[in-house]
Amino acid sequence: MKSVVVFCGSSEGTEMAYTAMGYELGSELAKKGIRLVYGGAKIGIMGKVAQGALENGGEVIGVIPEFLKKKEVFHDSLSELIITKNMHERKLAMHDLSDGILMLPGGFGTLEEFFEMLTWGQLGLHQFPIGILNTNGFYDELLLMLQKMVSKGFVKLENYQAILVDQDISQLLEKMENYVPLPIPKWINKEQL
Repeated sequence: MKSVVVFCGSSEGTEMAYTAMGYELGSELAKKGIRLVYGGAKIGIMGKVAQGALENGGEVIGVIPEFLKKKEVFHDSLSELIITKNMHERKLAMHDLSDGILMLPGGFGTLEEFFEMLTWGQLGLHQFPIGILNTNGFYDELLLMLQKMVSKGFVKLENYQAILVDQDISQLLEKMENYVPLPIPKWINKEQL
């Protein structure tokens, strides 16, 4: 795993643990030589992840759509800032620049980006490890909902189990490094990928 896209909030949330964990993740990625790809802002948890990586010599690529660049405070000290036309191009660029996916606490946008990448993996469009850094149990209820989707027949157990979850950064990154991808679904052939 050489490059990880991190989805997280552009807000700091209500607990200092969220921003502290964001900074620590960025720092750990830099120390391991893993490039950070993220949403390009210098505010919120996003900003802390970037700061942690940059202050520890890491490579950081921000990807931000033009309309958000005008509204949000984008980070001007990144290794590279990529500006896209829209959110769809942003997600595709993030996907193309990464070989791992990680989610920290965040809101609707964080969930939307994460679940689109998760769906692409389920469809066999990528075989990246997908992790959730479950800081202070932030995603406990979401994980219960996903388990309900399995028990009610809407999600296959193996697809749920492919989501790697931990509250510890080192342990989660180790799980991601050792991830064995699911086979590409039989109903999709290689020409469709």
